[in-house]
Amino acid sequence: MTQPIWGPVQQEMSDILQRHPDDVPGVVDQLAKLQEVLCQIPPLLHSNPLADFNKLYLTITENVLERLYAGKFKDPAFLARLDVEFAARYFDALRYWTEGSPACPGVWAGLFCRVPGPDARPLPSAVAGVNAHINFDLPFALVTTFDHLGSDPVDGSDQHHDYLQVNDIFAEEIPGLRRGYLDRWQLLIDTMNGDLDDWWQGEMVEYTRNVAWRNAQKIWALRHDMIELDKERRRLDKTATGLGKLLLSPFGEFLQ
Repeated sequence: MTQPIWGPVQQEMSDILQRHPDDVPGVVDQLAKLQEVLCQIPPLLHSNPLADFNKLYLTITENVLERLYAGKFKDPAFLARLDVEFAARYFDALRYWTEGSPACPGVWAGLFCRVPGPDARPLPSAVAGVNAHINFDLPFALVTTFDHLGSDPVDGSDQHHDYLQVNDIFAEEIPGLRRGYLDRWQLLIDTMNGDLDDWWQGEMVEYTRNVAWRNAQKIWALRHDMIELDKERRRLDKTATGLGKLLLSPFGEFLQ
């Protein structure tokens, strides 16, 4: 019998992934449950790369939920639906990997296979997860969301405004999140750099999310052409997979 992918928490992981949340509070709850389970996977426990990403994702999603409750979005139905569709792709990738299915996207498989080791630095691991989720998952989540709501991905629309507002959430959270991944000596260097590291990482998130929006517009235009849609899916997965390998390589140490 082969060793379960998630070791002693294989059943807990399978149970969590049996359903998709249908609202943002449900997404937050499922991410929180996942975090508890991920931190129990040997041998790295709290230090495994997927736990590092999931922690970041949970923090950002909690902030999105707070803004929804505060009425800060112009089209809350759009933002809430996008959050659910976006999370579903992450949960599906985890479920495919848990079941040993070849349907797991290559970019996610590259991160999941690092969970048992070798150890990867926390910040590059979290960024590798962000790469998979934004560069691959997000364009398709946007298309599914617009299709469900019967609207189009138009620049300057209320939906686009809300989409860009999420960049502000990253900008607010990045400084604290970054420092939480750093060792004491790295914190000293980070202090010497001032706001530079926070600034360029915020710029990278904004750029990457703008690219995802453009890719969603491209996919939207060919969404009824299954052959071209599959080509675009494979292209985005290949590109994101290559970047993910770079982030998890020794070069990724420079991120931290």
